[in-house]
Order: sequence, then C-alpha cells, then structure tokens
Amino acid sequence: MSFSVYFSSSAKVWDDIAWVYGIEEAGYTGWEIVSDGNYRLENKDCFRKVQDVLATTNLGASVHAPYGDLNLATLNDPIWRESIRQICSCIEHAAPLTDRVTIHPGYISPVGKMMPEKVWALQKEALRQIGRCATEHGVLACLENMISFKEFLCRAPEELMGMTEGIEGTGMTFDFGHANTTGHVNDFLRYVDKASHIHIHDNHGMSDEHLALGEGTIPWEKVGKEISSRYKDRRIVVEGRSVEEAKKSLAVFRRYFL
Repeated sequence: MSFSVYFSSSAKVWDDIAWVYGIEEAGYTGWEIVSDGNYRLENKDCFRKVQDVLATTNLGASVHAPYGDLNLATLNDPIWRESIRQICSCIEHAAPLTDRVTIHPGYISPVGKMMPEKVWALQKEALRQIGRCATEHGVLACLENMISFKEFLCRAPEELMGMTEGIEGTGMTFDFGHANTTGHVNDFLRYVDKASHIHIHDNHGMSDEHLALGEGTIPWEKVGKEISSRYKDRRIVVEGRSVEEAKKSLAVFRRYFL
C-alpha cells in the first residue's frame, strides 16, 4: 500500500497562499496547514482562503495547531486556560477539513522546575480537555515529540506514550527530525507502529534545521524501511521551508519509502 505524502511549511505562514498550488504540482497529495499567520483557521477570511485552495486542488488536508507563546504545562493559570482554548478552537475549525491535528506539548518554566509533578499533572489535564474536544468533533489530537531543549516535555517516546496513555481523543505524532536532535531516532522507530501521524525532515542532530531530506544526518534508508513496514496510517508529512525543498525531499522519499 502506498503512502499519502503531505507537505507543510511553518516558514510560509505569512506568505500569500498561492505557494500551496506548487505542492500539488510537485507531486504531493496533501497539505498540512500550520494554523498560524495567514492560516489561522478561526479567522473567517483565512479559513475561506484555505477552503478555496483545497476546493481547487486534489490536496488532502491535515492541520498543525498554533503553538507560539502557548504552554499546556504552565503553572500560570490564565495562560494555561488560554492555551487550551486556542488548541480547542483550532480543532473545532479544523474538523471540516481533516481528522488529524498535531499539537505541541508544554514546557517547563523556571517556576515549574520546582514542581515537576504539578507540571506533568497540568499537561495531562490539558490533554484530557483537548481530547474531549477532539472526540466531540471527530478529530484525533496528536501530541508531538519535541526537540532537544531540556525544558520541553515529551522528547523521548516513553514520555510521549505516558503522557497520552488513557486519554480519549489523543494520539501521537512522531517527528523524526525532532527525534534526531535528541538522539532518539532508533527509539521512535522501535514504537512506530503506535504512531498516529508522522512528520519527517532533516538536520545534523544539533538543532531543528528543517532541511530537505538527505541534507542532514538522518539515515533515511533505515527509517524509510521501518516506517514502510510498520506504520499503519499511511499518511506522512514532509516539513520544509519552500516548494523547491519539497521537491528535493520528495525525490528522497520515493527512493527510500516503499
């Protein structure tokens, strides 16, 4: 069975939406909409433009929820509640377009470092509320593993699985670019059959560069083989900075993913 290959670019959220037509021309079958900048789905004008593009292409859709300045694990209650509200609003507006919404976990603030159990509990409770919203709207809210900054939650697969365990309406997005910055590519491959959604992009293991596939140090031959044999959803999102990088990544993808 072949994959549905989507493209996403957080670097393009302030650009005119016309760039998205280049995704289909490049050979992609879908667009993961980063709900930020010109693509905030709760903004009626933005939503209409997104709908118009999807209606005039054959592209499928998935959505990445906003994350800038949000923290689902903060001890600051008004910010915690607002973070949940914005994620749930995104899910509600994404539901007519897709059944997958990727969300970022929270991070540990200087105050949170003194209360790690409270931080974990707040993140779990945020997911319960988000999961209920996702279930109500027929969407799976997929928590994503994070990059190597020690303040971020969910950098290792065991933590990601523990955070989402038992929470209705939630799944997991395995991001192999993020995993490369933490040295956990092989660890995430070990559990790839549990992934609900997958992101791929490249880097040199030191920072989240979002390079085209093949331009960093991720062993795509091995990664492609494991994902191809064990990942059930069959939808993969390539993340990048431009349509030209999307073309380069798709060529590598076709070489290593069956």
